[in-house]
Amino acid sequence: MAYSPLLLVHMAGGVVGMLSGTAALIFRKGSPRHLLAGKVFVASMLVMAAGAVYLAVVKHQTNNIGGGLLTFYLILTAWLTARRRDDQTSRYDWLAMLVPLTLGLLTWVNGIRLVRMGASSEDGVPVGMSFFMGTVMLLAAAGDVRMLLSGGVSGAKRIVRHLWRMCFGLFIAAGSFFMGPNNRPLRLLSAIGMGQHLSPAIFSMGLYLVLTILPLILLVFWVFRVWLSKAYRGKIVSSPSSTGD
Repeated sequence: MAYSPLLLVHMAGGVVGMLSGTAALIFRKGSPRHLLAGKVFVASMLVMAAGAVYLAVVKHQTNNIGGGLLTFYLILTAWLTARRRDDQTSRYDWLAMLVPLTLGLLTWVNGIRLVRMGASSEDGVPVGMSFFMGTVMLLAAAGDVRMLLSGGVSGAKRIVRHLWRMCFGLFIAAGSFFMGPNNRPLRLLSAIGMGQHLSPAIFSMGLYLVLTILPLILLVFWVFRVWLSKAYRGKIVSSPSSTGD
């Protein structure tokens, strides 16, 4: 099966992003391995998201445009949160806030439209997912507004902001890869000559579902650990001179 160069770059970015993101969540926060995995994760996910937006525009896939923009926004703002000092903001944060606000409103409006039409899904995506994603987008925008009005975030709040945005971006990538159409993992491995040598059990929807929600499970774990652990109170995510987390 032939793939376009841009599609291959997009797919490679997604696979590397999922692997490095999982590694960053597992490694001790602030350790050299965590920082390295985080840098790889940010770079690969931004490439993946940018590629997703371009491909979606070319193929007129409206939902994927929104998903790519949201992922790019989440990873970029999470990275900026890690780089900045406590209680530091930028005027560009106001522009970034418009991304989840606009996407959230449009997603909710589309969800309401589908409900009024009596449709249960659109392009294979359940209507409930539209309301879920729209709510997450609006909560992200609300978090941006609160941060800007407060003059920034610090300590555990800054770590939580960094964590949930990274994890949710990873969740979107995992969901697109594992729960996308036509068994994408099998197609990818088959394209490089490995699919036929692996057990069918690893291509089951049950396993795909677990791998998709794993970032959310890790998100809940780390958020509670940060809030309940005194070690994170007032602790910075990374040094301002670092290139990512």
